[in-house]
Amino acid sequence: METIEIIGYKRANLGKKESKKLREEGNVPCVVYGGKDQIHFHAPMILFRDLVYTPGANFVKLNIEGEEKDAILQDIQFHPVSEIILHADFLELDDNKKVKMEIPVKAIGNSPGVQQGGKILMRIRKLSVMAYPKNMPSFVEVDISELELGKSVKVEELLNDQYDILNSPLVSVVSVNVPRVKIEVEEEEEEGEEGAEGAEGAEGTADGGDKKEAASEGDKGEEKKEENKES
Repeated sequence: METIEIIGYKRANLGKKESKKLREEGNVPCVVYGGKDQIHFHAPMILFRDLVYTPGANFVKLNIEGEEKDAILQDIQFHPVSEIILHADFLELDDNKKVKMEIPVKAIGNSPGVQQGGKILMRIRKLSVMAYPKNMPSFVEVDISELELGKSVKVEELLNDQYDILNSPLVSVVSVNVPRVKIEVEEEEEEGEEGAEGAEGAEGTADGGDKKEAASEGDKGEEKKEENKES
């Protein structure tokens, strides 16, 4: 996993007023915890660009006035309108302790279902992964090279010895949807087969009706002959 450096400066004063002033100056109020000491600091907002707006997960190298700490971004808050970063929480890493992160899903390979006209659907964009820092992946790769039309890959198929996935094993991660055109064509074919069977049944009914009518006319003729004989 890649590491992004964030340079920070310790905060002399805490509080909402001080935090607002830092944001106006283009800084993000931050805190790092999980180690021996909890440190409040601020860092330039521009340094968060590669950490927040990136497709993969990353570790963070915090350099707070020369003191370096390996960490992960644990939580981040944005303004609901302007979307500027209001606050960031970092968790200091320990090589001997597992950590939980939200890791993006990445499909690899060429699906036979897509070649047949299907469309890949990412049902889950990120998975909750628990692992030691050295085993934490940037992406959870999902091999779709054998994924047929209408099939899906579930969490249970992604389990391995390097990390634990905390999502339910039966949850679908990636699937190949059957195109609507194909569904409509199959429905039309089924309707055509049903129509043909109905037509055959109608013909059989018609033939049976003709025979019954002929038999009825024959019976009437016999009755007339017997009446003539009696007279």
